Amino acid sequence: MELYQVPAGSLDAWIAEHLQPSEEFQLQVKDTVRRICDFLKETCFDDIKVFKTVKGGSAGKGTALKNNSDADLVLFLSCFSSYRDQMENRAAVLDTVKQKLNRCRQTIDFSVDVEVSQPKEKGTCPRSLSITIQSKKRWESIEVDVLPAYDALGQVTPGSKPSPQVYEDLIQAGAGPGEFCTSFTELQRDFVKRRPAKLKNLLRLVKHWYKEVRCPTTSGLPPKYALELLTIYAWETGTKGTENFSTSEGFRTVMELLCQYQELCVYWTEFYDFQSSVIGTHVKRLLREPCPVILDPADPTGILGQGKSWDLLAREAAVCRDQLCCRNGLAPIRCWDVQPARPMQVMVKQLSGVSLALRLSPYTTLWEIKEELERAWGISPYTQRLALTEPQEMEIFVKDHNSRTIPYGVHVSDTVLGLKKKIEDRTGVSASQQRLTFNSKELQDDYTLAHYRIRSKSTVYLLLRLRGG
Repeated sequence: MELYQVPAGSLDAWIAEHLQPSEEFQLQVKDTVRRICDFLKETCFDDIKVFKTVKGGSAGKGTALKNNSDADLVLFLSCFSSYRDQMENRAAVLDTVKQKLNRCRQTIDFSVDVEVSQPKEKGTCPRSLSITIQSKKRWESIEVDVLPAYDALGQVTPGSKPSPQVYEDLIQAGAGPGEFCTSFTELQRDFVKRRPAKLKNLLRLVKHWYKEVRCPTTSGLPPKYALELLTIYAWETGTKGTENFSTSEGFRTVMELLCQYQELCVYWTEFYDFQSSVIGTHVKRLLREPCPVILDPADPTGILGQGKSWDLLAREAAVCRDQLCCRNGLAPIRCWDVQPARPMQVMVKQLSGVSLALRLSPYTTLWEIKEELERAWGISPYTQRLALTEPQEMEIFVKDHNSRTIPYGVHVSDTVLGLKKKIEDRTGVSASQQRLTFNSKELQDDYTLAHYRIRSKSTVYLLLRLRGG
């Protein structure tokens, strides 16, 4: 593998030269996809309305690779009024699109070559139509998968969490893992697209490595999307989301996590959380599945990579750790401090009412928790008795810049961002424009209320950010 001969300090330059697609081809792809979108929206259907089209895949996320990449073009159609409609009628819709596209490609003046085919999927109705876009001047191509979908989300507002009802309906539809993930393409795309350019280059590097491992002899590997999410998790946790990081350290950290695949448990609560009993019960059940567990941040049914050959990836990752790209001379490149399982916030409360917030790994033993409590409270582990209870709702107050105070029902396990969403729903003030403080400290979105020791009847202060600031 050529990558293994690249010195760690030269990875950024190597990515720019070998992995980033040319600007000319990106513009050609953008123009071609726009033309296809216009055709599908305006000409393709006689009695079906296209509510919107969304470009996903690596082209939509901004992580496309040079020479070969992929894009998902999702059509949200009026003929689908439910997930069941999508499952039953998409084959007929795809057949219509295929016939019309084959006719129209002769009349549209594409600056690239376009070829239409339908992937063969054993035992299931086809889910997509594949369009190959090949540059006429360069050895660059892109696969565009056209996927019809039910518009479960409607209008998506950046930074806003979908209604829990959307996910409750999805879970109650009872389909297989990720069966209707196309309905959440917009969220999947934006989850990656908003990341800094350097992280996208790290994603390109990991995907290139995966592509080299996968071809031509291996099969049954975990999906590429699982590695993308693992890379984002490593960056978020290991760098606290900074844009200035070492690419070689990030790459080696991902390789290290792949070697620990039997302990991976990664999830997010950006678009769904545990507050709904339907969603919470479902997600908790998935998190108890045998590792590795990586949940799609946009689709709570999307548990990625179960039953796949993670051991093959781990074996190659172990080889990669010893190569030039992961070493500094004779010494290995430093890894970020990232645990294979995301820590969880646990609130421990004494009968007297005194409480302590702990951040624990899913693999933390009961004895280790007792030892932590002994260090904090001086209570011997042998005299402790612990019981598990669901958090109770409490009332807190939010006081705004006009000295107006509004009560809110919250849980100690709620995140600060979750509180901001409640404030937005009540007052109309966008979560992105809010600054919340408690005890003279500004609250960060990803932390829970318990982290800041916010109790029942506590008062949180709301300030407004300046526009553009």
